Amino acid sequence: MGKRVIPPGGKGEGIEIVELKKALEERYLSYALSTIMHRALPDARDGLKPVHRRILYGMRQLRLEPGSAPKKSAKIVGDVMGNFHPHGDQAIYDALVRLAQDFSSRYPLVEGQGNFGNIDGDNAAAYRYTEARMTETARLLLDGIDEDAVNFRPNYDGQSQEPVVLPAAFPNLLANGSTGIAVGMATSIPPHNAAELCDAALYLIDKRSAKSGELLKFVKGPDFPTGGIVVDDKAAIREAYVTGRGSFRVRARWHKESTGHGTWVVVVTQIPYLVPKSRLIERIAELINDKKLPLLADVRDESTEEVRVVLEPRARGVDPNVLMESLFKFTELENRFPLNLNVLMGGLVPRVVGLAECLREWLDHRREVLLRRSRHRLAEIKHRLEMLDGYLIAYLNIDLVIKIIRKEDEPKPVLMKRFKLSDVQATAILDMRLRNLRKLEEFEIQREHKELKVEKAGLEKLIGSPARQWKSIGADIKKVREAYGPTTALGRRRTGFEQAKEIDLKAATEAMIEKEPITVVVSEKGWVRALKGHTEDVKNLTYKGDDKFGFSFFAQTTSKLLVFATNGRFYTIEASKLPGGRGFGEPASMMVDMEGAEIVNIAPFVGGRKFLVASKGGNGFVAKEDDCVANTRKGKQVLNVKAPDQAAAVSIVEGDSVAVVGDNRKLVIFPLSELPEMGRGKGVRLQHYKDGGLSDAKAFKLDEGLTWLDPAGRTQKVPKAELRDWRGSRADAGRLPPKGFPKSNKFA
Repeated sequence: MGKRVIPPGGKGEGIEIVELKKALEERYLSYALSTIMHRALPDARDGLKPVHRRILYGMRQLRLEPGSAPKKSAKIVGDVMGNFHPHGDQAIYDALVRLAQDFSSRYPLVEGQGNFGNIDGDNAAAYRYTEARMTETARLLLDGIDEDAVNFRPNYDGQSQEPVVLPAAFPNLLANGSTGIAVGMATSIPPHNAAELCDAALYLIDKRSAKSGELLKFVKGPDFPTGGIVVDDKAAIREAYVTGRGSFRVRARWHKESTGHGTWVVVVTQIPYLVPKSRLIERIAELINDKKLPLLADVRDESTEEVRVVLEPRARGVDPNVLMESLFKFTELENRFPLNLNVLMGGLVPRVVGLAECLREWLDHRREVLLRRSRHRLAEIKHRLEMLDGYLIAYLNIDLVIKIIRKEDEPKPVLMKRFKLSDVQATAILDMRLRNLRKLEEFEIQREHKELKVEKAGLEKLIGSPARQWKSIGADIKKVREAYGPTTALGRRRTGFEQAKEIDLKAATEAMIEKEPITVVVSEKGWVRALKGHTEDVKNLTYKGDDKFGFSFFAQTTSKLLVFATNGRFYTIEASKLPGGRGFGEPASMMVDMEGAEIVNIAPFVGGRKFLVASKGGNGFVAKEDDCVANTRKGKQVLNVKAPDQAAAVSIVEGDSVAVVGDNRKLVIFPLSELPEMGRGKGVRLQHYKDGGLSDAKAFKLDEGLTWLDPAGRTQKVPKAELRDWRGSRADAGRLPPKGFPKSNKFA
């Protein structure tokens, strides 16, 4: 507790000292609960968040029923904001727009007129230009709201009432789905097919203890408004619905279309849910320009009201399945939609639930709505029967009734006493108009009385019998299923299910690359380029700024290049993706994530070889070439180095001996057998230094002697017999190299 501070001129009365930690905890908890309850998570009963519920109720207040004349969205937004939702008008309009978009909502709750956005990601027109009314689905959600079906609460200023939840005769939570991020939790529910949900609900009515796994024979999986194909296996889908957590792998729907003369294109007709089409096409075009889709030549958008994205292959011999696999890997033509069934149970408790529990909550809500509506109707019938009994008495004694009314100053108590009427009956008789007396016939009264008695008896049986209640609920659900059945345009399933084809994308893509000889040129500053053909004349090339020639080697367009960097990592670059020889090339650091490291060496991958890797500190080991291939841009750590140490040398292992030279120009030769073979590590000491570190290392055949390149590029050789003074053991200090050894302290 801090020091108590009295404001200037004050005496300190009325000041409450509060601990900051406690105050922050209370206020943050209040904020978190507000976000969870009133903004981010949907109610499991009607599947709506407060803003959507208020929009629909506000539209009902404006009498925007299906088939009625629509009204300006500005009017709807204004009424909702003024009466129920005191937040930004744009937030309300955005929610309204989403309810009207048939590519966002599987079963739109709002029918919009005007520009409500499109699948390309374009925004809707301003609310002063658009009009809206409710759909039949929204009417089902509100059906019975005036019959005491749900609780109401005061609105934000206490001037009117708003529903706590809607009656929800439609399984909206799962049918339309929902997404939201709260404080410490989130929800993500994909849309589903309403007819399948109704079938599952009917099964749950018959078998209340059914588990989520049993319902999957009805609910196949998500049914997105934009279609697509789910390629997850059944076990993964089952796990997601049982636990309430998982994800669905959704791919675009496509087909091969012949364009004549043996040529063809791929036509995409459905794209994954919530993927903007324009951004998707821009991404594909960028990948084509960056040469990251070697099988694809062009992409065109020929969409009208229906999606039609045309993909043109590089050559007619391309396998369309391989082409699409490459697009699924690098673009949003394949996307993952998460499932996190985190909802408000009973409108109060946030919880992750499975499919069965979610549907059971909706069914229990429907039963509560049925009972409340039945009791409401029963009260109305009792009131009407009481009035009809009074009318019948008045009809049978019409002359006396008229006489009492004419003569008495206060006829009501006299009528009540004379005919033993209730206050309601007496009031009803006195409120009758004279012109109704001739219509007040005993037959009509008795007929209505009889019908109401039958209805009253039926309602009483319904209220007292759970079996009758579930039968009634089942009948309502069957009507919904019929309206949204698989034969209807709105109810027909749009998302399909397939097993993803197993394709070796890497091998297939490489097979499409034409094999041609190239010469890879690396500058001193690490800029790389590829010249066509095998050429020795590379030293006359131009370089950027003060950069100059480093080294070169021959390769093929199909080659993989292994880059060894000073951070001890190996990186893999596809030779086919190297820039051409007309320019300066590109830094290798732009092709892979070298994180500021510099190139030690680059060589084409052959396979089956071994490398000698060494650090500046004089440690090293032998590594298999196959273990050095990296599968990501971040490379593969092979030689462990810790700053200020760094990788300094790499050479192909050919022979039985190792030669190491240090910055101090001392050379030592020892048997290769003294070095361990490792997949990753720091290695062992190669040479001992008092000052400086390792300059270069190579493995060679001792019988063939030690060779190096002199400054003129000529090969110099010292035979085995003359190397006796430098031969020793690993970690020796060594001695000055033979006469003529390069001043660069490098073997090559």
